[in-house]
Amino acid sequence: MKLLTCNANRPLAEAIGSYLNVDLTKAMIKRFNDMEVFVEIQENVRGRDVFVLQPTSYPTNDNLMELLVTLDALRRASARRVTAVIPYYGYSRQDRKTAARTPITAKLVANLITTAGANRVVTIDLHAGQIQGFFDIPTDNLYAQPVLVNDMKNLPDVTDPVIVSPDVGGVARARAHAKSLDADLAIIDKRRERAGESEVMNIIGDVKGRHCIMVDDIVDSAGTLCNAAVALKEAGAASVRAYVTHGVLTGGAVARVANSPLKELVITDTIAATEAVQMAPNIRQLSIAPLLAEAILRISEDRSVSSLFS
Repeated sequence: MKLLTCNANRPLAEAIGSYLNVDLTKAMIKRFNDMEVFVEIQENVRGRDVFVLQPTSYPTNDNLMELLVTLDALRRASARRVTAVIPYYGYSRQDRKTAARTPITAKLVANLITTAGANRVVTIDLHAGQIQGFFDIPTDNLYAQPVLVNDMKNLPDVTDPVIVSPDVGGVARARAHAKSLDADLAIIDKRRERAGESEVMNIIGDVKGRHCIMVDDIVDSAGTLCNAAVALKEAGAASVRAYVTHGVLTGGAVARVANSPLKELVITDTIAATEAVQMAPNIRQLSIAPLLAEAILRISEDRSVSSLFS
């Protein structure tokens, strides 16, 4: 097995390598003066099973291009099998046509990754499950739920929690978390007037005096989560936390979370934390490295990956 990382999230790759007791493959990934990406694999990978870790997070296009060029370099270096490990799959929110003459960019990116030379793809908590079908190669969509639920169980000041879906579209995810915790479920009914803005309309479920835990896959501007936290507190919630897999946190999101009623926002390290995230008083990061490492090991040994979640 060979484990190689691009530049988007080296700390996560190092943690996975440490878990597997595998050194990262030496590679040079740099930019020319005009910002073209250049990749040179500095170890022999002929006939090897190579895993390339690269979330396509901000800057999305640069990180995606790094991944594509690296995949091409490995294919031309005669690697036996190349697996693209993409903890955060950029463009996943463009999974369907939302209006006339708009693209389905998640499918375009899947085509690019396949054409570049990937034989297999590993992701975590895809925004839309059907994106797995956009690939014509084997795709494993892992779930951060075991990591998040284990942390929820160990919260010292939370008894009898209620799991909250911040929108109707996330009900299935929230229900799965509620089932794992044997907890009640509540739903935020909201109306989004335009992209990036949301208005909380109604709360379905009993949250008065309860410790509320919202769950979602992506937090970007944090507007939805913060508005939902305000609504839950106004409805009498004792406390409000949020557990989100991918902490995109663009623009003023970190400041928005810091000034919100959220007692805590818990994210994973699928995306490398910025300095602002690391310094935020109420944002905490969990490591997804052991889960990814186990999946990588099972794929390399041709063992079941789904049994990780059974």
